Amino acid sequence: MAEMSYPQGIHVPCLTWFRDNVDQEIDWNLQKLHIEFLIKSVVIAGTNGEAVSLTRDEKCQLVKITREIAKDVEKAGADYVLVLTPSYFHFAMDTKAIIDFFEELARSSPLPILIYNFPGVSAGLDLGSDVLDHLGQNPNIVGVKLTCGGIAKVARISASYPPEQFAALAGQSDWLIPALSVGGTGAITGVANVYPKVCIQIYNLYTSGQLKEAEALQRRLARMEWGFAKGGINGTKWVVAQLKGYPSGSWHCRRPYPKFHDEQQQSWILKVVEPLKELEDSLSGSVNQE
Repeated sequence: MAEMSYPQGIHVPCLTWFRDNVDQEIDWNLQKLHIEFLIKSVVIAGTNGEAVSLTRDEKCQLVKITREIAKDVEKAGADYVLVLTPSYFHFAMDTKAIIDFFEELARSSPLPILIYNFPGVSAGLDLGSDVLDHLGQNPNIVGVKLTCGGIAKVARISASYPPEQFAALAGQSDWLIPALSVGGTGAITGVANVYPKVCIQIYNLYTSGQLKEAEALQRRLARMEWGFAKGGINGTKWVVAQLKGYPSGSWHCRRPYPKFHDEQQQSWILKVVEPLKELEDSLSGSVNQE
């Protein structure tokens, strides 16, 4: 078993904010402001953080800033590594090749590994339960983020492993309660970039036995996320910037990701997202996650 099991609860894949100029360097002041707004558990340089557009130095600096804000200035360092299924040569990635990749990485990594199963960005490669069950035996692999909607995978993982050994997390918050109901430990969700307290409230209500209240709020969040997700990463950044009052142009993704200019789509996504704003504001300071 890994020395560090993956913590339960809500985790936010932090957006990365760039200056609106030709070079599009990271806006470090805005990045700090956004991290300070977020919750305790932050995932840096994931899909929402535009990892594929960042340099190695930028990723390291993001980790440093996040640690500083967490008041750990002793040294810069992450706690876990989120690893996507290798997919450039997807046509050659059979079950053995995938298992060999993760096991070799686990042997050499100084940090525990969280597998990232996201078929949408890995040429359709979708890790099956047999692969996950095998990799769950590795002491340096602590869990999997399932951005595939695989509720049955969550159930099978939780039937085979205690969460302290190998955790299963939803990759979206619109199926947080379904995941928790079959043994999932939480979610890594982009929605927490805009409504972190609402996500935590659902988790806290469910785990404290207030099921009806949790389910009612889950339905509201699921409807909102359905619209929120349609905007893509640039739509996510745009709506967060609108609600948080971030500078004009700060929401643009780094090129070549297209800009979010469609006014009709902007109006629609804001309309979908706004109903939960009052609740998020009312929860500020009153909802916490250990």
